[in-house]
Amino acid sequence: MSDTPAAPPSSAARREGSLEAPTRHPLEWRSDAFYDRQALEKELERVFDICHGCRRCFSLCNAFPTLFDAVDATSEGEVAAVDRKVFWEVVDHCYLCDMCFMTKCPYVPPHPWNVDFPHLMLRAKAARVRSRGLSWRERVLAATDAVGAFAGIPVVVEAVNAFNASSAGRRVLEKVLGVDRSAPLPTYHARTARRRLAALGTVRDAIAGEATPEAGSGAETHPEATGAAAANAAAARTRAATSGKVVVFTTCYGNRNEPELAEDLVAVLEHNGIEVALLGAERCCGMPRLELGDLEGVARLKERNIPELLAAVEAGYDVLAPIPSCVLMFKQELPLMFPEDPQVQRVAARLFDPFEYLMLRHATGRLRTDFKVPLGKVSYHVPCHLRVQNIGWKTRELLRLIPGSSIDTIERCSGHNGTYGVKARFRAASVRIGRPVVQRVESAAADHYASDCPMAGHQIESGLATPRAPEHPLRLLRIAYGL
Repeated sequence: MSDTPAAPPSSAARREGSLEAPTRHPLEWRSDAFYDRQALEKELERVFDICHGCRRCFSLCNAFPTLFDAVDATSEGEVAAVDRKVFWEVVDHCYLCDMCFMTKCPYVPPHPWNVDFPHLMLRAKAARVRSRGLSWRERVLAATDAVGAFAGIPVVVEAVNAFNASSAGRRVLEKVLGVDRSAPLPTYHARTARRRLAALGTVRDAIAGEATPEAGSGAETHPEATGAAAANAAAARTRAATSGKVVVFTTCYGNRNEPELAEDLVAVLEHNGIEVALLGAERCCGMPRLELGDLEGVARLKERNIPELLAAVEAGYDVLAPIPSCVLMFKQELPLMFPEDPQVQRVAARLFDPFEYLMLRHATGRLRTDFKVPLGKVSYHVPCHLRVQNIGWKTRELLRLIPGSSIDTIERCSGHNGTYGVKARFRAASVRIGRPVVQRVESAAADHYASDCPMAGHQIESGLATPRAPEHPLRLLRIAYGL
């Protein structure tokens, strides 16, 4: 990430509030300058000064109130007078939702002020990890594969779930791992999604003898991410053509904590005549490590996942994942970390949110609309990591196709945000951020409430006066089909 503002391409792009699309610069995380402490603090002060003068993002998360309150408490009323320790408090409160960059900030590139607040926070997190490493708590919370593999052992899983559900166990977790005793925690399943769906077979099983994919599928040559308008238009055309063959990236959460997500997705896909397979192997997408700034850890996971995903793409499969954060990781964050890697770019071009994919099928008359069960009123929360994919409200669009269904859409952060919402240090802020969403769900008194992010759904559940479990939109769609 460069501190030097790039020259904007046009006079229109120079204006505050321009309609010019924002530009995301690749992360220069392999450069030593990226981690230089003095240069980093200088850039933090520059951007914080711009934010202090604007304050449009005060309602998004706790990073901005933390900054603004600290500035207001100084006698000078300037960022330069703020203790540098506060800078790192601001960094800690950023959970990389990207909403400030995508929806609020008028100074994002190509504006000459070149403000990318989330990626500056990521740079600061990465610099801290390089200088001091990860704490034991951070390593455990980010080790989703290892923790899930252990917790899911048949003789262990019941004990783990019972421990996590007990008041004594929650006190221990709070003391040892810093996990707030009131925060929602997922259950673990010994019978994972990949085990439940093993009969589908894997891409490795199917590669031999595969026919050439239809035109417009993942077998097409995809332009590398150059940022040019022509390349973006070509990429959009490529994404618009679906192959009708899908490989499911179950995700570590979907595999071990809510395996029914993948089951519901597969049921819907098969009902629509779409061929479905599993990856030969998969690891965590890397989002938990990205949120900590462990970019080397992200790179290691990328080296495990991309070859498997690329093999599927080259065999003509499109890739779907049921968790928005995992989709965003492959669509945006890895391409920005590895802009020169054509394999990463190729995978990104064929990786879809499930409802994005189904609505692309609908646009060409290939989505079944033989719905049998009306849903009534649905209170639908749009997660931040889905909103910033800039694909529109595809979940809402599809659910609206179901006769006898009305969708009340909630465009606010739930406050969960990866591990942020479960940490004792941030739990109060997390609850405060999500309170408007909880209030909307309660006042709607809908027949169902749902979020594409299952963790956001449980965050909402934890705030309801009368406990009531969320239903994922994939489950609602399966219900509507009568499957």
